[in-house]
Amino acid sequence: MNPNFPVYIVSKGRHDSRITVRHLEHMRVPYFIIVEAQEFESYASVIARDKVLVLDPAYQRTYDTFDDLGDRKSKGPGPARNFAWDHALAHGATWHWVMDDNIQGFFRFNHNLKVPAGDGTIFRCMEDFALRYLNVGMAGPNYFMFASRKTEMPPYVLNTRIYSCNFIRNDLPFRWRGRYNEDTDLSLRMLKAGLCTVQFNAFLQYKLPTQTVRGGNLAEFYMREGTLPKSRMLVAMHPDVCRLVQRFGRAHHSVDYSRFKANKLVLREGAIAAPETDNYGMTLQPRAITERKAVVWKRPKRRVA
Repeated sequence: MNPNFPVYIVSKGRHDSRITVRHLEHMRVPYFIIVEAQEFESYASVIARDKVLVLDPAYQRTYDTFDDLGDRKSKGPGPARNFAWDHALAHGATWHWVMDDNIQGFFRFNHNLKVPAGDGTIFRCMEDFALRYLNVGMAGPNYFMFASRKTEMPPYVLNTRIYSCNFIRNDLPFRWRGRYNEDTDLSLRMLKAGLCTVQFNAFLQYKLPTQTVRGGNLAEFYMREGTLPKSRMLVAMHPDVCRLVQRFGRAHHSVDYSRFKANKLVLREGAIAAPETDNYGMTLQPRAITERKAVVWKRPKRRVA
Protein backbone atom coordinates (compact mmCIF):
# COMPACT_ATOMS: atom_id res chain seq x y z
CA MET A 1 0.00 0.00 0.00
CA ASN A 2 0.88 3.65 -0.27
CA PRO A 3 -0.44 6.77 1.45
CA ASN A 4 -3.73 8.15 0.15
CA PHE A 5 -2.51 11.72 0.56
CA PRO A 6 0.38 13.65 -0.99
CA VAL A 7 3.82 13.46 0.58
CA TYR A 8 6.17 16.47 0.59
CA ILE A 9 9.82 16.69 1.62
CA VAL A 10 11.28 20.13 2.33
CA SER A 11 14.98 20.29 1.52
CA LYS A 12 17.87 22.70 1.27
CA GLY A 13 21.47 22.07 0.33
CA ARG A 14 21.12 18.28 0.45
CA HIS A 15 20.75 17.14 -3.14
CA ASP A 16 23.81 14.95 -2.65
CA SER A 17 22.60 13.13 0.49
CA ARG A 18 18.82 12.97 -0.21
CA ILE A 19 18.33 10.80 2.86
CA THR A 20 14.52 10.85 3.10
CA VAL A 21 14.21 10.69 -0.69
CA ARG A 22 16.32 7.54 -0.90
CA HIS A 23 14.26 5.77 1.73
CA LEU A 24 10.89 6.72 0.25
CA GLU A 25 12.10 5.56 -3.15
CA HIS A 26 13.30 2.31 -1.61
CA MET A 27 9.79 1.89 -0.15
CA ARG A 28 8.23 2.90 -3.50
CA VAL A 29 6.33 5.76 -1.86
CA PRO A 30 5.50 8.68 -4.21
CA TYR A 31 6.59 12.15 -3.07
CA PHE A 32 7.33 15.74 -4.01
CA ILE A 33 10.42 17.61 -2.84
CA ILE A 34 10.32 21.38 -2.33
CA VAL A 35 13.51 23.36 -2.98
CA GLU A 36 14.55 26.97 -3.54
CA ALA A 37 14.86 28.15 -7.16
CA GLN A 38 18.66 28.40 -7.18
CA GLU A 39 18.91 24.71 -6.24
CA PHE A 40 16.37 23.33 -8.69
CA GLU A 41 18.90 22.08 -11.26
CA SER A 42 21.03 20.42 -8.59
CA TYR A 43 18.06 18.45 -7.30
CA ALA A 44 16.58 17.81 -10.75
CA SER A 45 19.88 16.24 -11.82
CA VAL A 46 19.37 13.40 -9.32
CA ILE A 47 15.55 13.32 -8.87
CA ALA A 48 12.82 13.13 -11.53
CA ARG A 49 12.07 16.73 -12.52
CA ASP A 50 8.31 16.34 -12.10
CA LYS A 51 8.88 15.55 -8.40
CA VAL A 52 10.87 18.73 -7.73
CA LEU A 53 8.73 21.73 -6.79
CA VAL A 54 10.21 25.24 -6.64
CA LEU A 55 9.31 27.24 -3.56
CA ASP A 56 7.47 30.44 -4.41
CA PRO A 57 9.59 33.25 -2.87
CA ALA A 58 6.39 34.96 -1.70
CA TYR A 59 6.15 32.34 1.04
CA GLN A 60 9.52 33.48 2.36
CA ARG A 61 8.69 37.19 2.10
CA THR A 62 5.41 36.87 3.99
CA TYR A 63 6.44 34.24 6.52
CA ASP A 64 5.79 35.03 10.19
CA THR A 65 9.18 34.45 11.81
CA PHE A 66 7.92 35.59 15.23
CA ASP A 67 10.92 37.91 15.60
CA ASP A 68 12.17 41.20 14.20
CA LEU A 69 15.27 39.90 12.38
CA GLY A 70 13.61 39.88 8.96
CA ASP A 71 15.88 38.60 6.18
CA ARG A 72 19.09 38.91 8.17
CA LYS A 73 19.16 35.14 8.68
CA SER A 74 17.46 32.06 7.29
CA LYS A 75 13.73 31.77 7.93
CA GLY A 76 14.02 28.02 8.27
CA PRO A 77 11.79 25.36 6.64
CA GLY A 78 8.48 26.99 7.63
CA PRO A 79 7.88 28.80 4.31
CA ALA A 80 8.36 25.55 2.34
CA ARG A 81 6.03 23.73 4.72
CA ASN A 82 3.34 26.36 4.14
CA PHE A 83 3.90 26.02 0.39
CA ALA A 84 3.33 22.26 0.72
CA TRP A 85 0.10 22.86 2.66
CA ASP A 86 -1.29 25.19 -0.03
CA HIS A 87 -0.08 22.96 -2.87
CA ALA A 88 -1.98 20.04 -1.37
CA LEU A 89 -5.12 22.17 -0.97
CA ALA A 90 -4.87 23.42 -4.55
CA HIS A 91 -4.86 19.83 -5.77
CA GLY A 92 -7.94 18.87 -3.75
CA ALA A 93 -6.24 16.96 -0.94
CA THR A 94 -7.89 17.12 2.47
CA TRP A 95 -4.70 16.06 4.30
CA HIS A 96 -1.01 15.99 3.47
CA TRP A 97 2.31 14.67 4.75
CA VAL A 98 5.33 16.95 5.15
CA MET A 99 8.72 15.50 6.10
CA ASP A 100 12.21 16.64 6.95
CA ASP A 101 14.95 15.66 4.52
CA ASN A 102 17.11 13.71 6.99
CA ILE A 103 14.91 10.72 7.90
CA GLN A 104 16.89 7.51 7.52
CA GLY A 105 14.12 4.97 7.43
CA PHE A 106 10.68 4.09 8.82
CA PHE A 107 9.83 1.19 11.12
CA ARG A 108 7.02 -0.93 12.52
CA PHE A 109 7.43 -1.23 16.30
CA ASN A 110 5.69 -4.45 17.35
CA HIS A 111 6.39 -6.87 20.21
CA ASN A 112 9.37 -4.65 21.05
CA LEU A 113 10.98 -5.23 17.66
CA LYS A 114 11.83 -2.30 15.41
CA VAL A 115 11.34 -3.72 11.93
CA PRO A 116 12.14 -1.67 8.79
CA ALA A 117 9.06 -0.94 6.71
CA GLY A 118 9.32 -2.36 3.21
CA ASP A 119 6.63 -0.18 1.65
CA GLY A 120 4.20 2.63 2.41
CA THR A 121 1.63 0.59 4.33
CA ILE A 122 2.56 2.19 7.66
CA PHE A 123 1.54 5.60 6.29
CA ARG A 124 -1.85 4.22 5.23
CA CYS A 125 -2.32 2.83 8.76
CA MET A 126 -1.67 6.21 10.33
CA GLU A 127 -3.94 7.94 7.83
CA ASP A 128 -6.85 5.58 8.44
CA PHE A 129 -6.52 5.95 12.20
CA ALA A 130 -6.51 9.76 12.04
CA LEU A 131 -9.47 9.89 9.64
CA ARG A 132 -11.50 7.70 11.98
CA TYR A 133 -11.93 10.70 14.30
CA LEU A 134 -13.50 14.13 13.85
CA ASN A 135 -10.98 16.12 15.84
CA VAL A 136 -7.47 14.94 14.95
CA GLY A 137 -5.48 17.90 13.66
CA MET A 138 -2.10 16.26 13.17
CA ALA A 139 -0.44 12.88 13.54
CA GLY A 140 2.89 11.22 12.87
CA PRO A 141 5.41 8.57 13.95
CA ASN A 142 7.55 8.90 17.05
CA TYR A 143 11.33 9.07 16.88
CA PHE A 144 13.15 5.74 16.77
CA MET A 145 15.33 6.80 19.70
CA PHE A 146 12.32 7.49 21.95
CA ALA A 147 10.80 4.02 21.62
CA SER A 148 12.50 1.77 24.13
CA ARG A 149 12.78 -1.89 23.20
CA LYS A 150 12.86 -2.82 26.90
CA THR A 151 9.72 -0.92 27.91
CA GLU A 152 6.07 -1.71 27.31
CA MET A 153 4.75 1.20 25.28
CA PRO A 154 1.24 2.05 24.06
CA PRO A 155 0.67 2.02 20.30
CA TYR A 156 0.08 5.78 20.32
CA VAL A 157 0.16 8.79 22.62
CA LEU A 158 -2.38 11.59 22.44
CA ASN A 159 -1.85 15.31 22.64
CA THR A 160 1.88 15.82 22.43
CA ARG A 161 4.21 17.30 19.83
CA ILE A 162 4.52 15.84 16.32
CA TYR A 163 8.01 16.23 14.87
CA SER A 164 9.67 15.93 11.46
CA CYS A 165 7.07 13.70 9.76
CA ASN A 166 3.67 15.39 10.02
CA PHE A 167 0.30 14.22 8.72
CA ILE A 168 -1.81 17.40 8.71
CA ARG A 169 -5.49 18.11 8.19
CA ASN A 170 -5.72 20.80 5.50
CA ASP A 171 -8.92 22.65 6.42
CA LEU A 172 -7.60 24.00 9.73
CA PRO A 173 -7.07 27.76 10.22
CA PHE A 174 -3.36 27.39 10.96
CA ARG A 175 -0.09 27.74 9.12
CA TRP A 176 3.51 27.20 10.13
CA ARG A 177 5.22 30.14 11.82
CA GLY A 178 8.41 30.83 13.74
CA ARG A 179 12.03 30.77 12.71
CA TYR A 180 12.60 27.81 15.03
CA ASN A 181 10.58 25.05 16.73
CA GLU A 182 7.72 25.42 14.28
CA ASP A 183 6.72 21.76 14.87
CA THR A 184 6.14 22.33 18.58
CA ASP A 185 4.39 25.65 17.99
CA LEU A 186 1.93 24.14 15.49
CA SER A 187 1.25 21.19 17.79
CA LEU A 188 0.52 23.52 20.71
CA ARG A 189 -1.77 25.80 18.72
CA MET A 190 -3.81 22.81 17.59
CA LEU A 191 -4.03 21.47 21.14
CA LYS A 192 -5.06 24.86 22.51
CA ALA A 193 -7.86 24.92 19.92
CA GLY A 194 -9.21 21.69 21.43
CA LEU A 195 -7.95 19.36 18.71
CA CYS A 196 -6.01 16.15 19.29
CA THR A 197 -2.60 15.15 18.04
CA VAL A 198 -1.60 11.50 17.69
CA GLN A 199 2.00 10.39 18.06
CA PHE A 200 2.38 6.75 17.00
CA ASN A 201 4.74 4.40 18.79
CA ALA A 202 3.58 1.54 16.57
CA PHE A 203 5.34 3.31 13.68
CA LEU A 204 8.69 5.05 13.98
CA GLN A 205 10.97 7.33 12.00
CA TYR A 206 14.73 7.28 12.27
CA LYS A 207 15.53 10.97 12.02
CA LEU A 208 19.20 11.74 12.11
CA PRO A 209 20.25 13.97 15.01
CA THR A 210 20.26 17.72 14.50
CA GLN A 211 23.65 19.13 13.50
CA THR A 212 24.92 15.86 12.00
CA VAL A 213 24.04 16.34 8.29
CA ARG A 214 25.48 19.13 6.18
CA GLY A 215 22.99 21.48 4.56
CA GLY A 216 19.58 22.52 5.80
CA ASN A 217 19.87 25.21 8.46
CA LEU A 218 22.94 23.76 10.13
CA ALA A 219 25.29 26.65 9.31
CA GLU A 220 22.71 29.44 9.75
CA PHE A 221 21.30 28.29 13.07
CA TYR A 222 23.09 25.69 15.12
CA MET A 223 26.76 26.21 14.31
CA ARG A 224 26.54 29.94 14.92
CA GLU A 225 24.13 30.37 17.78
CA GLY A 226 23.41 27.07 19.51
CA THR A 227 20.04 26.15 21.00
CA LEU A 228 19.30 29.19 23.17
CA PRO A 229 17.51 31.40 20.57
CA LYS A 230 15.12 28.67 19.46
CA SER A 231 14.28 27.73 23.05
CA ARG A 232 13.68 31.36 23.97
CA MET A 233 11.37 31.79 20.99
CA LEU A 234 9.15 28.89 22.01
CA VAL A 235 8.91 30.23 25.56
CA ALA A 236 7.87 33.61 24.11
CA MET A 237 5.27 31.92 21.91
CA HIS A 238 3.75 29.81 24.68
CA PRO A 239 4.77 31.12 28.11
CA ASP A 240 1.76 29.39 29.69
CA VAL A 241 3.11 25.89 28.98
CA CYS A 242 6.80 26.37 28.14
CA ARG A 243 9.84 27.20 30.23
CA LEU A 244 13.58 27.48 29.64
CA VAL A 245 15.77 24.75 31.17
CA GLN A 246 19.37 23.55 31.03
CA ARG A 247 19.99 20.02 29.79
CA PHE A 248 23.19 18.36 28.66
CA GLY A 249 25.06 21.58 29.26
CA ARG A 250 22.94 23.74 26.97
CA ALA A 251 19.62 25.57 26.82
CA HIS A 252 16.45 23.64 26.02
CA HIS A 253 12.72 24.23 26.22
CA SER A 254 10.41 22.18 28.41
CA VAL A 255 6.73 21.89 27.52
CA ASP A 256 3.96 20.83 29.89
CA TYR A 257 1.46 18.86 27.81
CA SER A 258 -0.54 17.68 30.82
CA ARG A 259 -3.13 20.46 30.47
CA PHE A 260 -4.28 18.92 27.19
CA LYS A 261 -5.41 15.62 28.69
CA ALA A 262 -8.97 16.90 28.43
CA ASN A 263 -8.77 16.75 24.61
CA LYS A 264 -10.49 13.46 23.80
CA LEU A 265 -10.83 11.68 20.46
CA VAL A 266 -14.29 11.96 18.89
CA LEU A 267 -15.20 9.00 16.70
CA ARG A 268 -16.83 9.78 13.35
CA GLU A 269 -20.36 8.55 12.85
CA GLY A 270 -20.20 5.15 11.20
CA ALA A 271 -16.50 4.67 11.91
CA ILE A 272 -15.61 1.26 13.25
CA ALA A 273 -12.79 0.70 15.72
CA ALA A 274 -12.30 -3.06 15.55
CA PRO A 275 -11.23 -4.71 18.82
CA GLU A 276 -8.66 -6.91 17.10
CA THR A 277 -5.43 -5.78 15.42
CA ASP A 278 -5.55 -5.12 11.70
CA ASN A 279 -2.07 -5.69 10.28
CA TYR A 280 -3.07 -4.44 6.80
CA GLY A 281 -1.46 -7.51 5.29
CA MET A 282 1.96 -6.72 6.73
CA THR A 283 4.10 -9.75 7.44
CA LEU A 284 7.58 -10.22 8.83
CA GLN A 285 9.92 -11.04 5.94
CA PRO A 286 13.60 -11.99 5.89
CA ARG A 287 15.79 -9.67 3.89
CA ALA A 288 16.89 -11.42 0.71
CA ILE A 289 20.57 -11.19 -0.16
CA THR A 290 19.67 -9.73 -3.54
CA GLU A 291 17.30 -7.13 -2.11
CA ARG A 292 18.25 -3.57 -3.01
CA LYS A 293 19.10 -1.86 0.25
CA ALA A 294 18.38 1.75 1.05
CA VAL A 295 21.46 3.91 1.27
CA VAL A 296 22.69 4.25 4.84
CA TRP A 297 24.01 7.67 5.75
CA LYS A 298 27.23 7.78 7.72
CA ARG A 299 28.47 10.65 9.83
CA PRO A 300 31.40 12.31 7.98
CA LYS A 301 34.76 12.01 9.68
CA ARG A 302 35.98 15.13 11.41
CA ARG A 303 39.03 16.65 9.87
CA VAL A 304 41.91 17.22 12.21
CA ALA A 305 43.70 20.51 11.67
